[in-house]
Amino acid sequence: MRWMRTAVVAAALLPLAGAVPAMAQTEWSVLRTMHIGGEGGWDYLTVDAQMHRLFVPRSTHTQVIDADTGKVLGDIPGQKTAHGVALAPSLNRGFITDGGGDGAILIFDLKTYEVLGKLATLPDSDGIIYDAALGRVLAVSGDKGVLMTFKADIDPKNGKIDPPIELGGAPEFLASDGAGKVYINLEDKDMVAVVDLNAKKVIGRWPVAPGGHPVGMAMDKKTKRLMIGCRNPQKLVVMSAADGKVLGSVPIGAGVDATQVDGAQAFASCRDGSLIVGAEKDGTYAVAQTVKTPLGARTMGLDAVHHKLYMPTAEFEAAAAGQRPKAKPDSFMIVEVGKK
Repeated sequence: MRWMRTAVVAAALLPLAGAVPAMAQTEWSVLRTMHIGGEGGWDYLTVDAQMHRLFVPRSTHTQVIDADTGKVLGDIPGQKTAHGVALAPSLNRGFITDGGGDGAILIFDLKTYEVLGKLATLPDSDGIIYDAALGRVLAVSGDKGVLMTFKADIDPKNGKIDPPIELGGAPEFLASDGAGKVYINLEDKDMVAVVDLNAKKVIGRWPVAPGGHPVGMAMDKKTKRLMIGCRNPQKLVVMSAADGKVLGSVPIGAGVDATQVDGAQAFASCRDGSLIVGAEKDGTYAVAQTVKTPLGARTMGLDAVHHKLYMPTAEFEAAAAGQRPKAKPDSFMIVEVGKK
C-alpha cells in the first residue's frame, strides 16, 4: 500500500469453494483487544503462528509483539516508511519492505531481531511475501510498477535483488502458487497480473470485474482460487488462479486493504469497522456473518494454526469534513478475532 495506513479498517470474509453451509459454522467475534501504544502508523501485520508472534510495521520501526500477552518483544529500527514483513523461519530471517527514499528491504534475525543488512530496492517497496517452496522473497514497488525477487539466503550486506519484472501497472499485494506463478493486483488497471518466474515476464492480465481497484490478495492453494479485495466497486472477488475466470463475489465495506483465507472461509479487511464472513453454498457466494470491529481495524494477519485474525488499529480523534481521522497518541492496539 502506497500510503501509511493509519485510517479505519473493516474486514470482510468471503465464501470459498467446498465451504460448509454458513449456519453450521461457529461464529466469529472480537475476543479481546491488546493495547500496545507506541509511535507510528501501521500497515501489513504478519503472524508467526508457531512462535506466537506478531510483526507490525510502525512507519520508522517494526514492533514484534507476543500474540498471547500483547507484550512488545522487540523493536526493529532503521526504516523510513515500513510497509510489510515476510518471514523465513527455516533460515532464521525476516524481511521488511521500506518504501521511503530510494527503497530498501531490511533483513533481520528472527531470534535476536538484529538487523543483518539492507538490500537496495526501488522506491515505494510495499507488499512482500516469502515463498517457502521456491525459497524466494517476492516484493512489489508501487511507484515503479515492478515485481522484485531474490533468494532468501542472499548475502544481507552485499547481495543484490534480481532484475525487476515490469508489470504494466501499479501493484499492491500479491500471492504465489509455490510452483513459479505469482499473482499481483494492479490497482490502477483493475486487473491481476500473472507472472511466470521462470520466464521472468507477465503472461496474463485478468480483469477483476465486477470489482475494481484491487488491493487485497490471498490465495486458497487447495482450491486454486484467488481472493481479491476491491475498492471501487467494493467487492470481494473470487477468481480462478488457473484461467482468471471470476467465480463469484460478495459486497464488502469501504476501503478494503487485505484479504485472508482460513479453511473454507475468506476474509477481507476494510476501513469502515466491519468484518464480513462469507461461505459458498450450492455454488453461490453469500455473506454469512458481519462482525463489528473497532474503527480503523483495516489490515490483518492470519494465524491459520489457531484460527485467529489479528487486526491493528487505534483510537481516533473526530475528523473534519472530507479528512481522514487522526489516531490519538499512544492508542495503538491489536484486536484479536476468533471463534468462541
